[in-house]
Amino acid sequence: MTMHETDTATRESDTEERVADRSHLPLERRIEAILMVADEPQGAVHLATALHAPVKDVKAAIEALRRDYDGRGDGPERGFELREVGGGWRVYVRAAYDVDAADFVLTQQPTRLSQAALETLAVIAYKQPITRGAVAAIRAVNVDSVVRTLLGRGLIREAFADAETGAIHYETSELLLTQLGLNSLDELPPISPLLPDGEEELGL
Repeated sequence: MTMHETDTATRESDTEERVADRSHLPLERRIEAILMVADEPQGAVHLATALHAPVKDVKAAIEALRRDYDGRGDGPERGFELREVGGGWRVYVRAAYDVDAADFVLTQQPTRLSQAALETLAVIAYKQPITRGAVAAIRAVNVDSVVRTLLGRGLIREAFADAETGAIHYETSELLLTQLGLNSLDELPPISPLLPDGEEELGL
């Protein structure tokens, strides 16, 4: 191997090592990236494990993010905030801007839901309140993106977070009843006659 090839291999090895351990990136930004895409509250221990960082450093970074979002640092108050729910942390729209966010979602040009979204919505409607994990178990597929779509459309909402696990339970919203022309969930048709033979074991 030539000197040039050796230097190139060394640089590539160093780069791969830095990418693998991620320790060169700011911990606050790494936590922020996870919280922006997470569907469930994330506890400090869970984040520390995922990021291979000390728990005390993760807790300090979370507090720094809270101060930043609340405008207690060098920047302005953000339209979102970090809330601790169910023993974990999650990004939420700040209460003062809830109306703006809701109006935006509800006034967007409606488009048809995909088959996956309709099936997930049906599971939630008949099994609510239900966690995302339970929905995924029933449908035997990952439903993260579909749940986000339904939340964005305002068709479902967060009912509560489990006190022990932090798992969020979802339920349908009044908007869904309006879209279906129903006064209450009691008016939903029985599900069993609508299922193909052999699917009753799904528990719907």
